[in-house]
Amino acid sequence: MRAVRVLCEVAEQGSFSAAARSLGMTQSAVSQHVAGLEREVGLPLVERGTRPLELTEAGAVVVRHGRAIATHLGNAEHALDEISGRLAGRLRVGSFPTALTTFVPSAIARFREEAPEVVLTMVDDHMQGLVPRLEHGELDLAVIYENPVLPGGVPAGLELVPLFDDPYRVLLPERHRLARRRNRLRLTDLAEDAWVGGRVGSTWFRILLHACRTAGFEPRTQLATDDYRAVQAFVAAGLGVAVVPGLAATNPLPGVEVRDLAAGGPVRRIGVAHLSGTPSVPVRAMTAILRDVTGRGARPRA
Repeated sequence: MRAVRVLCEVAEQGSFSAAARSLGMTQSAVSQHVAGLEREVGLPLVERGTRPLELTEAGAVVVRHGRAIATHLGNAEHALDEISGRLAGRLRVGSFPTALTTFVPSAIARFREEAPEVVLTMVDDHMQGLVPRLEHGELDLAVIYENPVLPGGVPAGLELVPLFDDPYRVLLPERHRLARRRNRLRLTDLAEDAWVGGRVGSTWFRILLHACRTAGFEPRTQLATDDYRAVQAFVAAGLGVAVVPGLAATNPLPGVEVRDLAAGGPVRRIGVAHLSGTPSVPVRAMTAILRDVTGRGARPRA
């Protein structure tokens, strides 16, 4: 298992030397571990001479299963430590980016004040990664969102505690014809504009596309990015309009006007998810803090 962990680190770092620095080993020791594992497997596991280093097909299989085994071993060690009383607690929290830049930091700060003995780690990931990590036991809790448009919903085996709804909002260049209108806008008001959208497969943009198509038009997306600050920068430069989740419209850049949508616009339902069953004390505590923080209005608006 030690050799498998070394190979996983080589794959993560992209070279023997970088893996050696990360593991606190010599490069020679890392090479010996990988070579010994290749003799055990009977197949080459890395493509030597490539920069960055690439895995062979066999190496990718070993790394994929090795990471899963390491996660299960870590969970077993944690459970044994809890039984023996050697560990006060651990909490591995995952979140999508706009939650991390708005209400999650307040919750983390409060959790650390109330439970300083618990070791808390934070994972930043997109929706496509958070749910599998939670299902595979890599996370104890994750801040996620859902919408009927997204396939699958919350998988069986996970429990979702609702936090709040996050309505989408409009971003306009400051000289846009609608920038001075104070009443709520409709998606169809923007049907003839150039749009800044998300990349193919973006969950947030999939929700918006469905809403636009339901309203009877296809947005003319000329620029696409999943970086909300980049979306704002494009809008500020007058390159198009955008409709983004409300959290992503917090703290708009100079040159960006933010407007609300009329009732019936797209909405993300944000919640905190954990594995079904009786959650641990740290999971229950963080869930309660997140509900309290978001219930007290700690969700900034533009």
